[in-house]
Formats: sequence, C-alpha cells, structure tokens
Amino acid sequence: MTLKERVESDIKQAMLARDKPRLQALRSIKSLILLAETEKGGGEGLTQDTELKLLTKAAKQRRESAEVYTQQNREDLAQIEIGELAVIEEYLPKQLGEGDLRARLLEIIQRVGATGPSDLGRVMGVASKELAGQADGRAISSAVGALLNNTDF
Repeated sequence: MTLKERVESDIKQAMLARDKPRLQALRSIKSLILLAETEKGGGEGLTQDTELKLLTKAAKQRRESAEVYTQQNREDLAQIEIGELAVIEEYLPKQLGEGDLRARLLEIIQRVGATGPSDLGRVMGVASKELAGQADGRAISSAVGALLNNTDF
C-alpha cells in the first residue's frame, strides 16, 4: 500500500471517528503528496524516497513551529503542532536511539576513513543518505561532530 493510499484510508477512519485534529494532520500530509505529484508531472506517483523526504520535511517544520510557539508562550498553538507531528511520525520509519545512532555513525566513520573534524563533510554526506528518516539532521550533525572531535573512537 502506498503512502497516499494509507493516508486516504486513515482520513476515512478519522472522519468516521470525528477526530478533527488527526483529520487536519492527515489532510496536510495528503496535500503535500498531491503537490509533489503535480510538481513531477503526475502519472506514476511518488517513490518511497520522495515520500520519506516529504514526511521528514513536514515533521521538521512542525517541530520547529512548536519550538517557536513555546518560546512565544503560545502553548495552545504549540500543542496543535505537536499533535500533527505525532501523526506524521506514525508514517516515518522508527527513529534511532542515541546508542544506535552512535554505533551506525562509528561504522560510517570507519568505512569513510575519517580521521578528524576536517572530514565532517564526507561523513555527513554518507550519514545523511543512509540515515534519512531514521534520525534528525541536527542530531546526526551534532553526533558526527562530537565523534570526530573525540579522537578515541
């Protein structure tokens, strides 16, 4: 089942359950999918990689919006963003924990042959591709920086 089919099915369920917050989040996901399909010229649908990028971008936007709303003492708006983020995360692959992320990054660092902070770009290029959707870009970047600055890895 494609992402679009799953979302459409879940929209129907949310409508029947009269779950307005979930319905709003699902409709925003469907909107992103439809926009991406029309951008590409339509017809064949989206690849899994493109779907993953769409969801990751949407999740990042919700996370950042929630942070801004929290800083501005708008907890009501922050809760809406957090609720939509939770729905979006249901469609994303399971996120790596800190220990798993570190282990995967150590393996990538050894494979790339990185020796210090000057190799950050090479490691980030590989790590970003391999860990797409499994970890936040900021988390990957800070972990890679910490591992490369610590010479005993």
